[in-house]
Amino acid sequence: MKNLNFTPVNTITHLDLDTFFVSVERLIDSRLEGKPILIGGVTDRGVVASCSYEARKFGVHSAMPMRQARELCPEAIVIRGNSANYTKYSQLVTDIIRDRVPVFEKSSIDEFYVDLTGMDKFFGCIKMASELRQTIMRESGLPISFGLSKNKTVSKIATGQAKPNNELFIPNGEEKPFLAPLSVKKIPMVGAKTYQTLCNLGVKKIGTIQEMPQEMMEKTLGKSGGIIWNKANGIDNSPVVPFCERKSISTERTFDRDTTDVKKLDSILIAMAENLSFQLRRGEKLTSCITLKLRYSDFDTRTMQVSIPYTAADHIIIAKVKEMFAKLYNRRLLVRLIGVRFSNLVSGGYQINLFDDTEEMVKLYQALDKVRLQFGDRAVIRAAGIEARTIGRSNPFNGEPPPLLANRRA
Repeated sequence: MKNLNFTPVNTITHLDLDTFFVSVERLIDSRLEGKPILIGGVTDRGVVASCSYEARKFGVHSAMPMRQARELCPEAIVIRGNSANYTKYSQLVTDIIRDRVPVFEKSSIDEFYVDLTGMDKFFGCIKMASELRQTIMRESGLPISFGLSKNKTVSKIATGQAKPNNELFIPNGEEKPFLAPLSVKKIPMVGAKTYQTLCNLGVKKIGTIQEMPQEMMEKTLGKSGGIIWNKANGIDNSPVVPFCERKSISTERTFDRDTTDVKKLDSILIAMAENLSFQLRRGEKLTSCITLKLRYSDFDTRTMQVSIPYTAADHIIIAKVKEMFAKLYNRRLLVRLIGVRFSNLVSGGYQINLFDDTEEMVKLYQALDKVRLQFGDRAVIRAAGIEARTIGRSNPFNGEPPPLLANRRA
């Protein structure tokens, strides 16, 4: 007799494209196979966006200044990344996954979570995940690894252990023994500062956290200490959030008086794009689609939409918005409303264009965003967007004092 009250065990797969940027470059140029590769800004002031396993053996890692990476690995081949190519292959893999699984979450440009809960009844979760991986490799040509367990945290850590280009299954009930011997650095959300704090306490292995009272972790690290304790014990109830490319953020401005002042229109578009870009970075999101909306005084409404490589860098987005406006505003009539929308959002830490930007640009974004997080998102803006304060029925600065001016190119 069948048990009609059977509740399937959660089964979550985490898929991660191995050294994604490097793998795409090797797919385009097979001569790069087996060689140490650095991808990012090609000048000494640039930053490493990605590196091959061959380069990692020399101590190179992502976000490292390119100058330092070259010193550690002088034989490395340095390549300026191509965001368009990476976006293209990311979309290809996304489409493959979408066509073959019931629920998936795209957590970044090269990472995915798939909820296979209940699929054992029909296919077998391990077999299904393995076949999905083989399909991705066959149809995209890219190497990919996966970890499979009952939750997102354990699966992500398992993927890291499976790399390069492999798979690892952690059976239900084996989470703690699997995690125990690993470094606490393997726990998601344990960064350099937290790791140092734990090391000062003599905590270097996940197993040590498992033996500690949760209250001690919370006393040491606050609320995040409790979360880390749960993850160390293989506890994570966070769901797989279904990926939806239609998710978007937007802003519009309706003017008190219809205008043909192109300078002011340009200024407010810059302010809009800059603020929305900050919202992306604050939420650790990226966009690959920009829409510009323009409504004339006769209520004729025009829109333009363009696809771009995934980014959250306002200096890239602003340039695209200005280009769109130059093409869309061609009637020379009074403008009643303008708006900007970002869509096709995905999560991701690749927040600015590390292929073109210098280390100074990366640090500038980090510093500006830190000021905005502390004093408000309008605390610092581009000088080119300052005139936006004088336009619109609603004050775009929400009654805050005049913002500081960032000495940056518009």
